[in-house]
Amino acid sequence: MPLVADSCICLRRIEYSETSQILWLFCRRQGLVKAIAKGAHRKTKVGASKFDGGVDLLDAGEAVMTDHLNRDLVTLTEWKLRDGRLGLRKNLRALFLAQYTAEVLTKMLELNDPHEPVFDRLDAMLGELATRRREEVFLAFHLDFLRDAGFLPELSACVSCGTAMTERDATYFSPARGGILCRNCEPGFPDRLEIDGRLIRIAVSILRLPPTPGLPPRLPGLTRHQTDPLNGLLAAYVQHTLGRRLETWRYIRGGADATGAPRRQPRQ
Repeated sequence: MPLVADSCICLRRIEYSETSQILWLFCRRQGLVKAIAKGAHRKTKVGASKFDGGVDLLDAGEAVMTDHLNRDLVTLTEWKLRDGRLGLRKNLRALFLAQYTAEVLTKMLELNDPHEPVFDRLDAMLGELATRRREEVFLAFHLDFLRDAGFLPELSACVSCGTAMTERDATYFSPARGGILCRNCEPGFPDRLEIDGRLIRIAVSILRLPPTPGLPPRLPGLTRHQTDPLNGLLAAYVQHTLGRRLETWRYIRGGADATGAPRRQPRQ
């Protein structure tokens, strides 16, 4: 059986038995691949296995696997760890952001559908999450991913009447319609979420940055007060698009609502 080699990032894993794993690998050239690593935890006489003792979530490595054509489950025959993402393991916020990203990609990507620019951005973003730039690079990646996958919501004009919006306008967002609403149209959409128009302008400005193989250049420094409402809108939109809940969203939802105002904390 022919074999293929590719650079991969592990987005999901299931311990299939005492020695084997089922893995969802996002490959640079092959796209999302579901693979079985037989004997991943089995040690050889010299110590480590051909899978370096198993593949962990978010690990990046060089993989060799059976050709995936017309197969839903391929066999991983070799794995060489390239980056164990140690920085993520030291910061809980960074780890939660990375796990949420992995869940979104696993649920939104089709098997065997290559997205090389998304892979390159993801690989760079996972490294940046361990730095102070984590909030802006996380938001930028998810906007870029939705655009590349063809799911980017409308952020420049009302999705109901087409009126162009400015940051001074009262702005609403409808997950069901996939975009922003003007003040005149918003009463007709019960799922609407209010958001500060200035935050929408931030998202639009990020999307206008020139594309590069890595992260967008000169990202503005953003705080969670700015990014949390935007992350919340995108999460609501993605969950509506998928028709299912994102399990990891509850771990990263922020302390601000869609208007940009801090959420009220319950009384103790």
